[in-house]
Amino acid sequence: MRRKNGLSCIAAAIFAVTIAVPSVRAQSNNSSLSPDWCRQLPRPQYQKLVRVPSADPWFEVYRVAPGVFAIYEPHQFEEVISFVILGEKRATLFDTGLGIGDIKRVVLSLTSLPVVVLNSHTHNDHVGGNWEFSEIYGMDTDFTRINAKGSSVDAQAELTPDSICGHLLAGFDAKSYSTRPFHITRSIHDGDTVDLGGRVLEVLAAPGHTPDAICLLDRKNGLLFTGDSFYAGPIWLYRPETDLDAYLHSVDRIAAMAPQLHLLLPSHNVPVDDPSQLPKLVAAIKKVRAGTVQPVTVGEGKVRYNVDGFVFLMTAPK
Repeated sequence: MRRKNGLSCIAAAIFAVTIAVPSVRAQSNNSSLSPDWCRQLPRPQYQKLVRVPSADPWFEVYRVAPGVFAIYEPHQFEEVISFVILGEKRATLFDTGLGIGDIKRVVLSLTSLPVVVLNSHTHNDHVGGNWEFSEIYGMDTDFTRINAKGSSVDAQAELTPDSICGHLLAGFDAKSYSTRPFHITRSIHDGDTVDLGGRVLEVLAAPGHTPDAICLLDRKNGLLFTGDSFYAGPIWLYRPETDLDAYLHSVDRIAAMAPQLHLLLPSHNVPVDDPSQLPKLVAAIKKVRAGTVQPVTVGEGKVRYNVDGFVFLMTAPK
């Protein structure tokens, strides 16, 4: 679970033809609140992406690379993005979102291939639809196993009045909303690969944001799915499970790959970004860790660091 706003530069070399698909808002839950973050939508970067029809009105779907679709949730403050990655024999669903809409319905409209789920990490906003799938690979950590049991507290926190843009889906039961338990069918570790047939995904352990955070590398196509290690907006590094030393090590590792990458695919706000952002991210977080950046207090025991176009939310220094 996280909160964010703000953007970094998108990959300038991405060119696409936008198709006209009307924006769909679900039926009313008797709320007409329009929070400030909602007024910033739609984000202009989406105009450069190819939009395709969505089988569920909670989501917007974009083709972001050959054989890769981004499933975007613009109606909730997290602006979560899950990815369908197609091979010749199988498909991977990288994250399953909040679990408010029916993401399985969307996935089945995009591919008839068998689908295996991997999660960038197991915060509730990335595993909400896991329960709908029979094949789920999870990192071999206690954090993963605990979160696989589900949660109602974190899920309910996603439905505060200032967290919803427009309306919830007709028939959605907000009072009983929770992250449902799911079953991990295979444990994965750093360096493991998932062969989709003609496309191999490498698992890169990226602990820091959470102990079970990963990135997915499609080396052949130069694609890096960054999860919550990098995205355009304030990066959450203040939760109890966050390890700042581990985070720095992880982003330093993926930044070293930047010269071999063509595209970053983050899990919030905007689904594409330029690999050149990674070395800049490392330089920015190193300045914070070195104490050369003054924090701004934002309340609730948190501070914000603004440095060189990046924003980090952290626990207030003691």
